[in-house]
Amino acid sequence: MTITADSSSTSSTPVASPTAIPAPASVRAALRGTIGELPVATALKQTIVVPTYNERDNIGTLLERLAAALPHDGTEVVFVDDSTDDTPDVIRAAAADCPIPVTVVHREHATGGLGGAVVEGLRAARGEWIVVMDADLQHPPEVVPALVAAGRRDGADLVVGSRYAGGGSSRAGLDGGYRRLVSGGSTLVTKVIFRNNLIQVSDPMSGLFAIRASSLETEELRPLGYKILLELIVRNRPGRIVEVPYAFQPRHAGESKSSLAEGVRFLKHLAILRFGAKRARMLVFALIGVSGLLPNQGTLWFLHEVANVHYLPAAIIANLVAVGWNFALTDTLLYRDRRQHRRFTGRITRFFVLGHADLLLRLPLLALLVSGLHVGVLIANLITLLVSFVVRFLILDGVIYRARRP
Repeated sequence: MTITADSSSTSSTPVASPTAIPAPASVRAALRGTIGELPVATALKQTIVVPTYNERDNIGTLLERLAAALPHDGTEVVFVDDSTDDTPDVIRAAAADCPIPVTVVHREHATGGLGGAVVEGLRAARGEWIVVMDADLQHPPEVVPALVAAGRRDGADLVVGSRYAGGGSSRAGLDGGYRRLVSGGSTLVTKVIFRNNLIQVSDPMSGLFAIRASSLETEELRPLGYKILLELIVRNRPGRIVEVPYAFQPRHAGESKSSLAEGVRFLKHLAILRFGAKRARMLVFALIGVSGLLPNQGTLWFLHEVANVHYLPAAIIANLVAVGWNFALTDTLLYRDRRQHRRFTGRITRFFVLGHADLLLRLPLLALLVSGLHVGVLIANLITLLVSFVVRFLILDGVIYRARRP
């Protein structure tokens, strides 16, 4: 029997048929890494969670290969879909001929990106083991039984499908030197930043892994972007991790979802995991502020040195240019997930008011440094910018983009 479900409205909770098997009790292992299965009452051995975004041409082949590799009894497949095409309809049609029960959870709002979709799938899963994999067949379905078997055999909490463990390979799936450089570089940076957490993991960027349901605490997860495995390791801290090597494959169909925006989200995610959300935002805010020094100083230099404008009005105009630059970056990169709390006109008005309010502090200080202490205009302007940084961040974070309580 195939169970199909849909959540195409604002709700992301799948609605299964009345004959659906109830989800297992939420029991966490009292002692992680216990050999054998923990006494958690579940009716299914494994759940395969597959996040999808416009993957219609991969669904049929994926289900066929999963059905050939896995036992039909005790297995389910949960698709969590953020697609803008007809992928959910394709999944439902393919599910009708699939001997493994299939559930579709379609999200209208892709909160948390691919990582958020995976967490939705983890919450909906009913198996003792939950396997996460992509829909594009770069993760071979034939490896799934080996992941679950390794976890049971070794008493693991988490089993990572690794491209870099002995016998694994990433060359076929990462076409071109640029993608291999980005993948290898991001892996290296991540392992350096989280060297204590990742001492057992050779491939922390892997999207293929299996986790024991009793070792999972989804309420701890704060996904951002597509690197959910790193989130699981850092926040859930699984006790015993083992790896299963596999060969990363070329995409079966469609195009890669990697982009510059995803890269920025990944860096933001690293900062949040390493420093905490508030300190990470302050770090990114500082970087944006540093980038704003160039238009500020450049405009001031041109107006004062080339156009012979007095340094005080020149500093006001330069500040206007820099504030516009900083708003564009802050609104699109730093607080993208909070923009829905306030309208654009309200955000930009408050931002510009805050950005120019610090002139009440900076202009007298600038005049003191230049006219009183005879400091150069550009150096004095830089000092005033640094002084106002902390005050502006605290007001920005606590007032303009303040997170509303649910």
